[in-house]
Amino acid sequence: MPPATPELISPRSPRVSAARRLGRRNFRGKERLFLAEGPQAVREAAAHGAGTLTELFATVEAAERYADILGEARHAGARIHLADEQVIADISTTVTPQGLVGVCRFLDTSFEDILAARPRLVAVLANVRDPGNAGTVLRCADAAGADAVVLTDASVDLYNPKAVRASVGSHFHLPVAVGVPVEQAVAGLKGVGVRILAADGAGTDDLDDELDKGTMGGPTAWVFGNEAWGLPEETRALADAVVRVPIHGKAESLNLATAAAVCLYASARAQRASGGCRSVTLS
Repeated sequence: MPPATPELISPRSPRVSAARRLGRRNFRGKERLFLAEGPQAVREAAAHGAGTLTELFATVEAAERYADILGEARHAGARIHLADEQVIADISTTVTPQGLVGVCRFLDTSFEDILAARPRLVAVLANVRDPGNAGTVLRCADAAGADAVVLTDASVDLYNPKAVRASVGSHFHLPVAVGVPVEQAVAGLKGVGVRILAADGAGTDDLDDELDKGTMGGPTAWVFGNEAWGLPEETRALADAVVRVPIHGKAESLNLATAAAVCLYASARAQRASGGCRSVTLS
């Protein structure tokens, strides 16, 4: 255990009540705080920088098992609370909590800052409503080496607990802008020289053909639509090309997260054609 081990916190503590309320979107927005659950997310939060992880609740067992994470959290300035399993269960939004729940400050970046950084690969989530899909696309963008993710004003809350879990720590790795109208997102990215590709199963352009033509090596933003109905015509019309992922087998379609992974990695491969990359680890 790290030094100065805290006492077990009371279930009636105001700190426990405040953390529990972060499961609700309105309270998250008011406090600009969200929950990060499990050792991987908490470790990434602590590594992000001083002030990101403000509090950490841990069972005695988890504190012993992940003593290094508690040390990193304390070094990052977080207040550590030991708690029994019932307190963790009350705070957690998962069925089987892993014994660590962190309270973190919001991380979103302004869209203007993203544009100022001249991004080369961006994922734009337009009307994506499922938090698990949003978090998984964020993880895919992170793995593919994207420079930023943009969630439009009609998309799910970035800090929904399910989205945070699905990203497996990627919330802390790359800039994310939220609440940006899709028209503004496209216009802004085009203004800094980014080509806009709309991902759509009925697209007129084939991803394989785009790769063969050598048109995907430049700065690119992929626009991904709603899980059920895809992208509306007015959004497709904003793009430089509407691209479909080819289905070579008999599957009817790909789900959003899978299609996003294919598209983002295709761009990453084209942009890194002369370089190397790390191997992929599935989990």
